[in-house]
Amino acid sequence: MLKRPKIVVIGAGFAGLRTVKKLALVNAEILVIDRNNYHTFIPLLYQVASGFIPPKAIAYPLEKALRSIPNARFLQAEVQTIDLAAKVITTNITNVSYDYLVLATGSQAKFLGVEGASEYALPMKTLDDAIKIRDRIINNFEQATICQDFDCRRQLLTIAIIGGGATGVELAGALIELAKGTLFKNYPTIKPQEFRIILIHSGARLLADFPHNLGEYTSKQLRRRGVKVHLQSRVYEVFPGAIELDDGTILETATTIWTTGVEANYPQPEVELPIANKEKICVTNTLQLPNYPEVYAVGDVAFIRHRGEPLLGIAPEALQQGTAVAKNLQRQLQGLPPQPFNYFNKGTAAIIARNSGVAYLLGRIPLKGFFAWLLWLGIHLYYLPGVANRGVVLGSWLRDYLTRKRDIRQLGKCRQIPQSPNVKLSRSFTARKE
Repeated sequence: MLKRPKIVVIGAGFAGLRTVKKLALVNAEILVIDRNNYHTFIPLLYQVASGFIPPKAIAYPLEKALRSIPNARFLQAEVQTIDLAAKVITTNITNVSYDYLVLATGSQAKFLGVEGASEYALPMKTLDDAIKIRDRIINNFEQATICQDFDCRRQLLTIAIIGGGATGVELAGALIELAKGTLFKNYPTIKPQEFRIILIHSGARLLADFPHNLGEYTSKQLRRRGVKVHLQSRVYEVFPGAIELDDGTILETATTIWTTGVEANYPQPEVELPIANKEKICVTNTLQLPNYPEVYAVGDVAFIRHRGEPLLGIAPEALQQGTAVAKNLQRQLQGLPPQPFNYFNKGTAAIIARNSGVAYLLGRIPLKGFFAWLLWLGIHLYYLPGVANRGVVLGSWLRDYLTRKRDIRQLGKCRQIPQSPNVKLSRSFTARKE
């Protein structure tokens, strides 16, 4: 009996999981490796961070996802190195050999050389990140209720979001609604005018990947709801209790959330690979690594162009790449050459706040307002894995829409907020100036 070929997929995100599902009937052994035993629905991370939905709603167990795929199994492990020549993967548990390999390990926060950002800013790339942000905000409200110092209280109730892409916009709108609908009622001694959300973006408009008028609409909607939008502003340094902008402005805040700047996150192979912007691996038009036709890179790991422009790294791209890689692996198993990947742009969408969203369909049809908001909800509910998860999310959405209340609880321990942040800031700032 001939030994079946072994396909290893590292990463169970959108691209990796789609690849595995499309290989369900292939005569090959499939191994999925991931550091977590669940798939995270990344587009809804901000709703966990803002107390909109519980964390479990966007975490889908991989054992359950692979249950209907008889030729696939899962290994929870941390990949350390990849020997492309020997076709061997080293993990913290065991070594794994492969015949074909799919790199689908996603991205991580990139702090763009901003001093202090990696130490004091909170990224939002994982489920743990989202939970930390939610807990930090609740913790700050708790501290603010007993804080007698005006400056300290103002600092605790100020949230700075760095990055005016879809994640930053969606998070800003969701946090404003969280405060107005739940936190101000739970903490009646805190006045709405004391709470500030500051959205800082280096570009001339928000949502640079959308048409100009949709970016302008987004800014107006956020400002109307109380978000302070700073355009064409760059963060120069992040302190324990403040941030400094490139024009010298100091914004005191106990919560700095980093939503801009990402880079590919993958285990370093033992050979040098062609690298492009954001540390992505340059792949051929078939999504294969140059000189390694048995290795594919997909999603945030891969650098590939569509109509002359690099792909954005969004979920629809990753899903289509996963499907394409599965088809090419099937062709290779049959002795046929892989085919080029052709991306079909169905469009992008972003939610701003209640009854307000933007969408750019098929790369040419702009949409804004209530119907764009409703479209966003429908798309994400459709793609969210698990019937039970969809039920939890839909129930949370309906509750929030009808009652404006969210069932939020502080879970875990937050990093200690300095009780005298102005002293801490003064020392850090003075030392740097000298």
